[in-house]
Amino acid sequence: MERGPTVGAGLGAGARIRALLGCLVKVLLWVASALLYFGSEQAARLLGSPCLRRLYHAWLAAVVIFGPLLQFHVNPRTIFASHGNFFNIKFVNSAWGWTCTFLGGFVLLVVFLATRRVAVTARHLSRLVVGAAVWRGAGRAFLLIEDLTGSCFEPLPQGLLLHELPDRRSCLAAGHPWHQWRGYTVSSHTFLLTFCCLLMAEEAAVFAKYLAHGLPAGLPAGAPLRLVFLLNVLLLGLWNFLLLCTVIYFHQYTHKVVGAAVGTFAWYLTYGSWYHQPWSPGSPGHGLFPRPRSSRKH
Repeated sequence: MERGPTVGAGLGAGARIRALLGCLVKVLLWVASALLYFGSEQAARLLGSPCLRRLYHAWLAAVVIFGPLLQFHVNPRTIFASHGNFFNIKFVNSAWGWTCTFLGGFVLLVVFLATRRVAVTARHLSRLVVGAAVWRGAGRAFLLIEDLTGSCFEPLPQGLLLHELPDRRSCLAAGHPWHQWRGYTVSSHTFLLTFCCLLMAEEAAVFAKYLAHGLPAGLPAGAPLRLVFLLNVLLLGLWNFLLLCTVIYFHQYTHKVVGAAVGTFAWYLTYGSWYHQPWSPGSPGHGLFPRPRSSRKH
C-alpha cells in the first residue's frame, strides 16, 4: 500500500519529463526553422543584387592576382599546403561533380516548382551540360598547350638532362614518368574553381526572384528548397576558400592568372553572352516568373 503513491509519482515525473523533452524538441525545431528562413532570405538578397555580383567578379580577380602575396604571411606547413590534403582530393579534384550535384538539385526544384513543365526544366538543366562540355574542352586544351610547349627532362644530380623527344607520348614510351614532360601548364584547378564560383553565383541569384514572385503566385518556398539553396551557398563559400588556398600554395603565378582568366572568359561566353540569345538554353530565371506590370507593353 505504501508503494502506490511512489509509483504514481514516478509515472507523473516520467510524463512531465517526456512533455518537457517534447517542448524542447519543438523549440529547437522552431529555432532551426527560423534560422533556415532568415539565412536563406539574407543569402538570397545578397546573391540577388546585380551590384554585388559585379563586385564579386572583382573579388575573384583580386583573389587570383593578389592572393599569391599571402604566401609570405602564412604557415607553409599547414595542411592546405599539401597536394594530398583532404579538401584538395575530395573537393577540388571533383569540383565539377559537386557543383553539378548541388546546383542541379537547386535548378531542378526552382524551375519545376515555378513552371511544372518538364521541357522547361530540362532546358534550364542543359546549362550544366554546357558547363560540363566547357570543363572537358578546357582540360583537353590545357593538355594540348602543355604538349606543344613542353620538352622531356630527366632530373640528374648535376641538373636536368633534356631528351630530344617530339611529344609527351614519346617521352612516356621511352620510360620516363608523366611529370618529366614539362611545358606551360595552365592551372586547371584555378580555371575550374573560378568557373564554378561564377556559375553558382549566377544560378543561385534566381532564388531572390523566386521569393519575390513565387509566394504571391502560390509557389511554396518551404524548408526543403531553402535548405538546398543554403547548401549551394555553403558550397560556393567553400569554392572561394579553396580558390584562395590554391592561388596561395600551388602553381606558378602566370599559370594561375591564365587559368582564372580562361574561366572568366568561359563564363562571359556562356552566361554573359550566349544564354541571352533565343536559341540558347536561356539565362537563369528566364521565363520562370511573371514580368512586373510596369514593364509590359500596352
